[in-house]
Amino acid sequence: MAIFSRVVESGSMSAAARELAMTTSAVSQQIRQLEAETGLALLHRSTRSLSTTVAGQTYYEDCAIMLHAAQAAEQRLSDLRDEPRGELRVAFPVGFSAHLAAALAPLLRAHPLLSLRLFAEDRRVDLIAERIDLAIRVGALADSTLVARRLTEWRHVLLAASAFAQEHGLPQSPGELARFPVLNLSVVNQAEFIELYRAGEPAHRVRVNGPVAGNSFIALQHIMLQGAGIMRMPGPDATPLIEAGLAVPVLPEWSMAPVGVYAVTVQRDSQPAKVRLAIAALREYLEKMPS
Repeated sequence: MAIFSRVVESGSMSAAARELAMTTSAVSQQIRQLEAETGLALLHRSTRSLSTTVAGQTYYEDCAIMLHAAQAAEQRLSDLRDEPRGELRVAFPVGFSAHLAAALAPLLRAHPLLSLRLFAEDRRVDLIAERIDLAIRVGALADSTLVARRLTEWRHVLLAASAFAQEHGLPQSPGELARFPVLNLSVVNQAEFIELYRAGEPAHRVRVNGPVAGNSFIALQHIMLQGAGIMRMPGPDATPLIEAGLAVPVLPEWSMAPVGVYAVTVQRDSQPAKVRLAIAALREYLEKMPS
């Protein structure tokens, strides 16, 4: 059908053959096959000219509509591949909201055809079922068929509200940590282990538990600031609280293993521009942040 359309538009089989990088005989063979399949003569042929029959003209008009639609579809795919546009659906932990906004707002300003649909969820969202283009995950990743790209690593620190420290004091060694209430970021109220490291000493693995557990980082942070206990927190989130005098570090001479921050997608390759550029923007922003 595409070859037939080019023959009609160019006015001859030889001209169509040149445009399509085919031989004239190959073009002629395709037209004969098309006429045999339709059971109708589509072209009037003479030694000097070529024109459509009534049936051929009707068929050409329908072919032209089909080819135009196909070309438009290809152009839309090309636009999606080369320019960020359309709706980008992003799932992320609630506590990551400020970082996501800071990273992606410049992308929105630069590309007015792009829009965001945000899913702030502390649960693990099903990317396929909920048609999520990109998910942000922090910490250990479960085995799956999803594709994870490491964006950065964050150190974690232990933090307590300044009022808590003044009222209850703070542990002075890893062993003392077990006697203090530790807020547990978890889906169930279960015991948690914290491993602490210091140069030249063996690691200390401390079993901690506390009066509050939950799957919302933001909720636990507010409860910690009310003086309910000690909380493990990413460095970039802890630093502003310390600088504002709202919280103090706990066991600052000890460290914990860094935690990975990942961009997770369903597919590894052939990502549209909106996903590729969003991942690049997130990585650039996070790499500039103090860990």
